[in-house]
Amino acid sequence: QVQLVESGGGWVQTGDSLRLSCAASGRPFTSYSMGWFRQAPGKEREFVVAIRRNGSITSYVESVKGRFTISRDYAKNTVYLQMDSLKPEDTAVYYCAAALMIFPPLTPAGFDYWGQGTQVTVSS
Repeated sequence: QVQLVESGGGWVQTGDSLRLSCAASGRPFTSYSMGWFRQAPGKEREFVVAIRRNGSITSYVESVKGRFTISRDYAKNTVYLQMDSLKPEDTAVYYCAAALMIFPPLTPAGFDYWGQGTQVTVSS
């Protein structure tokens, strides 16, 4: 119903930037909210931020506030996560996810469709 493909991950050093992309297809882009999650080795998958189907943006997880920015390009059916001032603690597989609700619970269970993930590795 909704297909999501992440890209843009890579291996960078502390202080570098990356821009992740998530291309969506299968439903009108305005009909679902989209979020970013990340999962570090041995850790639980955690919510990072989401942009709702009505255009509003959730709070960012505290650890990335001031460094990450979510945006949505409706013409390209793509959501982005701009990641600046990267730290080793940001190392994780990053997933985009789609939710059919305007205000989905900000947990993995609140999202209905998932991309395959893209690896972000930040070395010190």
